Amino acid sequence: MLGVGLGLRAVHYPHILERRPKVPWFEVISENYMGTSAGSGGRGIKILEDLRRDYPLVMHGVSLSIGSKDPIDKSYLKKLKNLASRIDPLWISDHLCWTGVENHNLHDLLPLPYTQETIHHLVERIQQVQDFLGRKILLENVSSYVTYAHSEMTEWECLTEVSTRADCLILLDVNNIHVSAVNHNFKGEDFINGVPKNRVAQFHLAGYSDQGTHLIDTHDHPVSNPVWRLYEKAVARFGGVPTLIEWDDNIPPFERLWKEAKHAEKIQRKILTDARHQPSALV
Repeated sequence: MLGVGLGLRAVHYPHILERRPKVPWFEVISENYMGTSAGSGGRGIKILEDLRRDYPLVMHGVSLSIGSKDPIDKSYLKKLKNLASRIDPLWISDHLCWTGVENHNLHDLLPLPYTQETIHHLVERIQQVQDFLGRKILLENVSSYVTYAHSEMTEWECLTEVSTRADCLILLDVNNIHVSAVNHNFKGEDFINGVPKNRVAQFHLAGYSDQGTHLIDTHDHPVSNPVWRLYEKAVARFGGVPTLIEWDDNIPPFERLWKEAKHAEKIQRKILTDARHQPSALV
């Protein structure tokens, strides 16, 4: 049980390097370090190698574009694998989405139609990636603002079938579930209860922006109360899954971010303690 970790951001380098806070683990954005992963490395990769001696690290990507029709970018995969060989992450994750087409990166995590055709396409590509990397990957549910009229199933049904058939793992983003649930009028609890317990290997928590008519996954606020409540349900169902606090814009001082992590840790500890006295609590 790794507990609650933090996303490693450059603004916090001085604090972390000097004080070595008792953070259980850090998640790094793969693309921020892949450019120097094949050579001697710049300051960023050397910091990772330094931190790796004291902290477990995991790699989280935003550019795999596993759902695109473009061929998988082998150059990208080589850089990803090279980085992994240098920092020895516990796992590698990315998003169940597409980010571009015809070699044009749209710099957004775009949703997929939930169809059998999509599932077949994803499974084949995920297996290619896992074979190349020599490990299972985690794929994250994205927040979304549009749906496809020809979808044949719910997002969680698609995610379940993809992860089962491709034999990959799930990074369950609780904030993204809530954002999409509000935007598309479904119950977040249905998503939580609809994915298999044995596939969920990590949680994400973050903040969103409320636009009145819809929510946007901005990662620039504290975790909201509705997301905390949904997180409680996720812990009750999946147990002590490693949890990460994401905060990518308007980044607060390290102490504020750490406070957010300690709150998640408190929730997790309480629910797991209660479950030990009531074994049926984990369902």
